Amino acid sequence: MSPLASPQELFPAFYGNAAIRALADASRWTVSGRLGDDVGAKGKAPIDMRALLDIGRVRGAWSVDDQCLVRLDELTAALPNAANAAYYLQAAVDGLMVIDVEPDCPAEIAANLLTLPGLLYTETSMSGLGYHLVAALPDNFHHYGGASSSRVLRDEHGWYELLLEHWVTFTRLPVHEDTRSQVRGQVLATAPFVSIEDLYASLASRAKASPSACATMVGTDDEAPEIRGGKQIVERTLEGALPRLKRLDDFGGDHSRWEFSILGTLFREMRRHLVVVGFRSVTTYSSSDQAWLLYKAALEAIPGRAKHEERRNGRPFLLDRAAAMVAANAR
Repeated sequence: MSPLASPQELFPAFYGNAAIRALADASRWTVSGRLGDDVGAKGKAPIDMRALLDIGRVRGAWSVDDQCLVRLDELTAALPNAANAAYYLQAAVDGLMVIDVEPDCPAEIAANLLTLPGLLYTETSMSGLGYHLVAALPDNFHHYGGASSSRVLRDEHGWYELLLEHWVTFTRLPVHEDTRSQVRGQVLATAPFVSIEDLYASLASRAKASPSACATMVGTDDEAPEIRGGKQIVERTLEGALPRLKRLDDFGGDHSRWEFSILGTLFREMRRHLVVVGFRSVTTYSSSDQAWLLYKAALEAIPGRAKHEERRNGRPFLLDRAAAMVAANAR
């Protein structure tokens, strides 16, 4: 890499992409590399970036938060010559998922996936023969039981998979337009998928429900319960989280992705106050309590819209999304 060229100049399609920018502020970035003297390793081990930057120690990332990981701008400034940018994706928080197309995927299926409408960012994978395709979570994301809480949804042949909570090693090498033009001619009239929703439905309908992270696993009463210290928790959550919330423009006007992001930020902030307030009031908070508190905070942070009048799993839409967030993080 030329010392005169910045990463942003070398990889403008990556750093200038709206979907990547939506992920940039999360402290879940690092690089993937080889650990130790294992010459047979694939060089895909996520590195503990904090240890590397603070004490110069190279070791594997043992946590998927800011104890080991950094923001994208921190990573870029500290390691401008990095060979890749690895991110720990959390679909339920980020509002995005990654379609990982393997090198051995049949050309006509790979072409079908690469030309699906609605893809937000596309790049070639580390092998140079596969693809990473970033897409917003489809409208049917929560329609298949616990599938939405799976880490990965795989094709039965292993040709492609949906990464939902998983490491993604971005090469930052975009799929060129000439490649797109070439593969368009390979898409069969009988291509299996016409949309991201179709692709997700195909894989999610065959997935086994997760016992720990399905929204329906968090029950909620018909009316808000009295929760000791609840008002204080909601107030502190909003005070800490509101300055960090992203704007709708950061998600290209996509309300669903924006609201996922807000719920995730609120929940991460709320967990700290659950511990502190719970200790002082000698109270523990059930998953149901957490869902209700997150819901109350969300009502303050998220502008109302018609969709919020809908009901999911017998409860208000945002309460169900709050329950899904709590369930997805009960691991």
